Amino acid sequence: MFFNTQYIMFMLPAMLLMMLVQWYVKSAYSRWSQVPTRSRVTGAEAAQRLIQAGGLYGVQIEGIAGNLTDNYDPRDKVLRLSRGVFASNSVAALAIAAHELGHAMQDKEDYFPLRLRSAIVPAVSIGSYLGWILIIIGILIQMTQLAWLGVLVFSGGAIFALATLPVELNASARARRLLSESGLIQGEDEMRGVNNVLNAAAMTYVAALVAAVMQLLYWVTVVLGMAGRRRS
Repeated sequence: MFFNTQYIMFMLPAMLLMMLVQWYVKSAYSRWSQVPTRSRVTGAEAAQRLIQAGGLYGVQIEGIAGNLTDNYDPRDKVLRLSRGVFASNSVAALAIAAHELGHAMQDKEDYFPLRLRSAIVPAVSIGSYLGWILIIIGILIQMTQLAWLGVLVFSGGAIFALATLPVELNASARARRLLSESGLIQGEDEMRGVNNVLNAAAMTYVAALVAAVMQLLYWVTVVLGMAGRRRS
């Protein structure tokens, strides 16, 4: 009833973009994870050096299972590096480790976009489930106001995706600067690899934003159609 040809028309471009971006990420990571840096330090060693250089006292480094599961936890002040990053001295490993350290620097500086994103997480978590339920109930009982309330609640996902972009782009910009100034990355070829890996990662957040916006637009169109039929 709701997920029809119109839904496919809205979401197909976003799905294709996400598939293309996933291929781009895997390709960039696969290529540059095979290229060792001239500094020969591992992702974990690079992270430790950058922690000391940046005065990020209290930030701990841990290994984590999985592939490309790297993250920084601001609650516990822990930088978690995946197996392919923690013990690897590749260009990709250092790029990813430095990117996550960029988030640690944001946390230390109380970077506003990071605080904003963290603040809306609870609302987004609820809205992602409650929003479409309110929309569907509103449509089923022909209550336009309830359906629009659902659209408003559901829009939190798109807002979160939008808020995530500056956080991730800034972390990548910090990573480039950290690696260049520290001498961990040397030469134009290695910096090209860093840029390739970080740009690929950034595209995943762009694709997520496009998907969230297109899904929101679909529900807006559905509710607008219902409202139009009621007026006629």
